[in-house]
Amino acid sequence: MTDSPAVHVPLDPKEAPILDRVLYLRDKLSLLKQDKSTYIKSHDVLSLYDDVIEQVHFLNTIRENDDKPLELNRGLQTQSAVDNVLDDCFQLISLFFLTIGRNNEAPAVYSMASTIRRLLDHLKEAAFFSAKDLESASHTLNKMRETLQRGKDTYSPHLLKLLDHRMETCRNILAELQSSLADLSPALTPVQERLVSILRSISAANTRQKFPASEVEGFRDQLKEIQGTMVNGRFLAEDSTAPAGQEIVLGLLERCFLWSEIVLLRKGRIDERFKATYDKLYEIRNQLERLSLTQAWSLRETDLYNYQRQLDRVDESRINGNFEDATGYKADLHAQRTLLYLLRRSYAYIYTLIISSEPVSEALLPVFNQLQTLRRCLVEVKRSGGVSSPRELYPYSMKLNSIDNMRHDGKFLVGSDIPEGQGSVNALLAECFELSYELRVAAEENDSE
Repeated sequence: MTDSPAVHVPLDPKEAPILDRVLYLRDKLSLLKQDKSTYIKSHDVLSLYDDVIEQVHFLNTIRENDDKPLELNRGLQTQSAVDNVLDDCFQLISLFFLTIGRNNEAPAVYSMASTIRRLLDHLKEAAFFSAKDLESASHTLNKMRETLQRGKDTYSPHLLKLLDHRMETCRNILAELQSSLADLSPALTPVQERLVSILRSISAANTRQKFPASEVEGFRDQLKEIQGTMVNGRFLAEDSTAPAGQEIVLGLLERCFLWSEIVLLRKGRIDERFKATYDKLYEIRNQLERLSLTQAWSLRETDLYNYQRQLDRVDESRINGNFEDATGYKADLHAQRTLLYLLRRSYAYIYTLIISSEPVSEALLPVFNQLQTLRRCLVEVKRSGGVSSPRELYPYSMKLNSIDNMRHDGKFLVGSDIPEGQGSVNALLAECFELSYELRVAAEENDSE
């Protein structure tokens, strides 16, 4: 198991029994995560959730007199052993809720809140991003807020208060980032977004197994093309005026040129003192990339926990934002930016995997994935003009009927259990039947003509 970061604050003796208990609960959650012999059952997760919440209640009672509210902000110097282990527990429980298909319930929000906070912190540190990046985060935070509102009468106020505080922190950082782009004129937005894309593409090329020098040269040509549109050192709008936000775009353009020069000079070779960290982040990034391509068939959301913790360890090993080797030597600009790119890209993959998680229990995912494939096929058949004969629909009809026959009283069962996500699977099955029916009617009408 990937353990919590190093503890910074001595343990309050009054909290020792709570620490023992949450360590035990974290071990139980970890064992449940590692058991791939069967699917995760809701009652197992809910039981462990209740046990963890009970310990949070005890902890808050102890800390009320000391005015030390539970925040669980990993990486802070004020974190205690109990805080770190509780954070592990809530991260695991959150991912378990996604695994059992309860995506739209409050505990599922915890892991996403942590991931968004990491991403926003990194965007702020990197100081380059587009409005589209912020729109995605804003949309996700709004959905999370709706989830908390729905759960206010169902879940513990201790959890809801903790999540609300985390989301408020995220909203404050988001507002700060949005404010930094407030002076960017809509006329310059396409240029700024293109430069952000080029800068990220250069960073991606920099981490290829075989360095693509010609590709990076191509990005430099694009930068020169953008630079060539300037008049007297400024970008002009269609009416020949200089729109607001020149400093933002000019600074980004200069940064792109500098980074491309450094990358071409280094040819993908990183300082040997940071090669071990690079290799670790490179492998994590690649594994998450593969998961993003095969998510529907291979991902159990709890698998993301180990990736999160490994990334957190690397992120928190930095000294004042800098990567340093064992002797205290600070990484040069190339190594620093390369490692940060891999770190941020990995967090971004985790973000995408979480928001793409379907509200369906892993027990029903095989059926759900088959129905999604059938739906895509039927939509494509309809888009390409339909079928010439109802006979062509027989394979689809047979598969749909075989899935429909798996239901008992309208429900998909696994043994005697009724896994979460029945509504999503049944809705998808009904949509496939409807598409098949429409194609059949159209084919029959063509035959009659």
